Amino acid sequence: MHFTRADFPEDFVFGAATAAYQIEGHGFGGAGSTHWDTFAATPGNVLGAQDGAVACDHYHRYAEDLDLLQAAGMDAYRFSTSWARVMPEGRGPVNQDGLDFYDRLVDAMLARGLKPYQTLYHWEMPSALSDLGGWTNRDVANWFGDFTEVIMDRIGDRVEAVATLNEPWCIAFLSHFLGHHAPGLRDLRAAARAMHHVNLAHGEAMQRLRARNQKNCGIVLNFDYAVPADNDPDTLAATDLQDGIANRWFIEAITKGTYPTVVTDGFGDHMPKNWQDDMDLISKPIDWLGVNYYTRHIIAPDREQPWPSIKALDDPLPKTDMDWAIFPEGLKNFLVRLSNDYVGDMPVFVTENGMAGDDRLSDDAVDDPIRAQFVNDHILATKDAIDAGANVKGFFYWSLLDNYEWAFGYDKRFGIVHVDYETQKRTPKASYHALAQALKTNR
Repeated sequence: MHFTRADFPEDFVFGAATAAYQIEGHGFGGAGSTHWDTFAATPGNVLGAQDGAVACDHYHRYAEDLDLLQAAGMDAYRFSTSWARVMPEGRGPVNQDGLDFYDRLVDAMLARGLKPYQTLYHWEMPSALSDLGGWTNRDVANWFGDFTEVIMDRIGDRVEAVATLNEPWCIAFLSHFLGHHAPGLRDLRAAARAMHHVNLAHGEAMQRLRARNQKNCGIVLNFDYAVPADNDPDTLAATDLQDGIANRWFIEAITKGTYPTVVTDGFGDHMPKNWQDDMDLISKPIDWLGVNYYTRHIIAPDREQPWPSIKALDDPLPKTDMDWAIFPEGLKNFLVRLSNDYVGDMPVFVTENGMAGDDRLSDDAVDDPIRAQFVNDHILATKDAIDAGANVKGFFYWSLLDNYEWAFGYDKRFGIVHVDYETQKRTPKASYHALAQALKTNR
């Protein structure tokens, strides 16, 4: 690694991130069914029909995992709290075992000197609420607000920061229009409603958090760098639309109370009635912004398909095991763009950045030089953004552990720690050791 802590501001936070359903083992501790459980049980949705019932058994092994963070010299841990673990039916009765687990987890972080960065929702919609339409149902905002109150009343006094939602584009568009994630819909009307209701749920949760005087409240958005394939006007228009759907929709709603007209025109009458009346609640101030960044896409118009009539072309850059192009400059671009155009001096965190690799365990070690270079280059891109004036306050690698990678099951490995899913043995990879060495360098 070609950086040290001395290259960053004194209060800059280094950490790693995970998500509840991907690591905990949802079959433990009285957790309720989620739409990922039913999505995975449907043939063709998830590789090998694998689900998160066991995952990395973090539910029982969390102390070992937190020890790995501490040993690496991390400052913080970004984790999520499962709605269905806390409220198995999404509403009504509370699972005390679930609350007790998160109570123990937060205390264990603090005992190791790790700052807890909580995400309220990372994609595990309770099945009972999915039956009622989930994110397509306007009532989801109040359901989510109620969950927010229950979990924050238990651990809110000890977390360093809280994000309402993780990657609303994935929650809404990827899952309701493209159909790649649960609930697996390919429906324009459902997508338009989910795209709005996810923002409404954020606004409602923020209102509940403010009522409790919760500190450091924000949201985590994912950004995808869109590059036009050429300078043809149709190509530039397709690229602008892609940027509008993937990037501007959420940040503009939250910071400006507006949606890009290029997207609302496409959704048309499928948008919820009187959606404009919700924008004031959606755009109430946040304290910080989380930025998830992984890759770029080369965009071209697809005249053979209906709206949005966009396709991604093959990218000549080197790619990860997810077939995602490696483009660190995109991270710097977004951090600077967001600071200049949307959030000003508001603290910004890189809440996810990482890569999947074809990692092989050999002689009780994993050599992953491409990942080590990836981490190095993206952390340096973050430094470049700071030097350009962005108020970036932290970097969380995704992910601490190899884990359940949603529709890819257990096939893709993002972790800096290798997990043998049969034995649950953890083996820190070479990238973990390289990052730990860099973080141990004193200022």
